[in-house]
Amino acid sequence: MWNSEALDLDAYLKKTGYEGPREPSLEALRALHRGHVLELRWSTVDAMLHHDVPLDLSSLQDKLVAGGRGGYCFEHVSLFAAVLEAFGFEFFAVQGRVVMGSEKMLPATHALLVVELDGRRWLCDVGFGASMLEPVELVPGGAGSEVEQDGWRYRLRERAEITPGARGWELLQPASGPEAGRDGDGAANGDGDGDGDGWMVRHNFTLTPQYPVDFRASNHFVATSSHSPFSHRLYVQRVLPGTLHILDELRLTTSTAGGGLPAVTRDLEPAEVPGVLAETFGIQQSEEEARLLVARLAANAAASRASA
Repeated sequence: MWNSEALDLDAYLKKTGYEGPREPSLEALRALHRGHVLELRWSTVDAMLHHDVPLDLSSLQDKLVAGGRGGYCFEHVSLFAAVLEAFGFEFFAVQGRVVMGSEKMLPATHALLVVELDGRRWLCDVGFGASMLEPVELVPGGAGSEVEQDGWRYRLRERAEITPGARGWELLQPASGPEAGRDGDGAANGDGDGDGDGWMVRHNFTLTPQYPVDFRASNHFVATSSHSPFSHRLYVQRVLPGTLHILDELRLTTSTAGGGLPAVTRDLEPAEVPGVLAETFGIQQSEEEARLLVARLAANAAASRASA
């Protein structure tokens, strides 16, 4: 289903640093997830500049594995699904609603995978940008599960009504974390923390299986619609053990896990951005794309000043 027969698995595993057995196991799943998040990049550059984000496996491999460029959730999850399929994992895809503390009803435009292994289910979320480093188990019941991964903390719990009339799951993070105050796959909001005990809902989802055709439909909206923040705005993230870098248009923010140190924020000039993408985020661009990006960022900044 996920076209794994067209996957250059050797190239992918070399890129992500996986050297273990090529068979389905929890150890392999954890290592694959961690390698993908740490070694493949996340950005909205193609949606912003071109409004065209292909999901065919050849394009994804050229872009994310060979090209050193970044993509967002539908790209990352489609590629990771092909890898899991090649390994022989049992899994299905789902789509979630990014919440980030908002009370608004937002479209289900975040892609995830649920892996079934030895009678247990594991949430794989490799395409969020500030992604979990490893899968988190779906533990039925209200208590759910709470994990810490290299300083990043998460809760995953089942809810009787995740959206009106639908049972589902929600992933939470500390409300004071570096991503607090964002929704809609990254659009800023100020609607509060969404939880009463110091935790904030990051995203929620039902277990309705999704398929590549569903990803293509949602991906078209995210890449092209004027209602999608990604179609007109630069947003880049890179999570590391203990550190998170975020570039939101011209604002670069670096945060540390646990909130023990204040975030460091710097405003950039458009011409600085290609260098920051390469040095801080490890994202490569052609000279032509770099010129296009600088011009678009300058135009966005001018429009923002004119409307202020």
